[in-house]
Amino acid sequence: MRVGLDYRPATGFPNSGIGRQNIALEDALRARPDVQLQLFSIGPLGHGVRQVAHCPRWATPLDGIHRLPERLRFEACFLPQALRDAEVDVYLANLNMGLPIGRKPAGMRYILQLHDVFQLTLNNAHGSKIKARVYGQTDRLSIAHSVRVADRIWTPSQFTADETVRLFPHARNKVRVLPNLVDGFTAEPVDLDTPLPERYWLCVGTREPRKNIPWFVEAWQIARRQFPKTPDLMLVGGPDGLTSAQRELPGLHIVSGISDGQLHQVYRRADRLWHPSYGEGFGLPVVEALGVGTPVAVASGSSLDEVTPDASPRFSPDDQAALVRLMGMLSTEEQHDPAPLLAWAQHYGVDAYRRRFNELLDELSREPD
Repeated sequence: MRVGLDYRPATGFPNSGIGRQNIALEDALRARPDVQLQLFSIGPLGHGVRQVAHCPRWATPLDGIHRLPERLRFEACFLPQALRDAEVDVYLANLNMGLPIGRKPAGMRYILQLHDVFQLTLNNAHGSKIKARVYGQTDRLSIAHSVRVADRIWTPSQFTADETVRLFPHARNKVRVLPNLVDGFTAEPVDLDTPLPERYWLCVGTREPRKNIPWFVEAWQIARRQFPKTPDLMLVGGPDGLTSAQRELPGLHIVSGISDGQLHQVYRRADRLWHPSYGEGFGLPVVEALGVGTPVAVASGSSLDEVTPDASPRFSPDDQAALVRLMGMLSTEEQHDPAPLLAWAQHYGVDAYRRRFNELLDELSREPD
């Protein structure tokens, strides 16, 4: 079986959530002796990806992979013929969209990995209102096209599967759940340039409005006034959305651009990870925290309910008073046993991921053309 993999995420943003899942797909495909893997990507002239992947003759800067003209040029002008020339049997795209535009070759199967549908249901962060409007319309068309032509749609959670079917009822029989791979940290813990607080709570990922960070910081500020033992708060990802006053709050620490080893240390030393998002397709930081034995507390109502152990605290992402009370209760918590948390994280390790991946690929290959 010759399998083609859209390798643009691993080329342009390998450390992102989607980029890391792109690499997980590559590794899982290479582990199968019955698969001949073909990579398809874009990049600058002279870039190393051109030595390992099918690429168009034109150059594309790495920061331009998400740009609409480059996407359309790759998916409509290059990819259809390139897949035919490579005699691909199955093509897999994991950009939430990205399947070829044009007539589908007879006998070829398409797989779409759809991480979430928030591009269609929520307002995302863009540089301007015009850009938000343009990308909103084109994302809607691109996702709808990929959902329509896909033979299978793989989602990382049942929540995203259900949302996909709600938006695209005709795709019901195509949708399957493949939980993301969370393989833990490869780098040893490394201290940051500035010392970590003695006690702190942690939030990871702050950019999109759905992360709900300004609302959470306001609740934490109230809790600090009411409950003297409330720990400091560390935000990994930047101050997006925070007011100027919030950015200067005593006890608030904002870091970005840290290494994998430094992030490992931040997770490991935290008293607890909080994930206040009102919309998550999977919830990678939750599993990363559990994987180093750090307890979590999450907002209810999305995929965070699935990836979080039953005993972990939950809160409504729009009931600030209840969240403040929960913070007060947890501000004086005692030591916890990390063993159940570590065991839970193994549900998303390599072995579990490969088993499910192989089931889904085998299911597709057994179906008649």
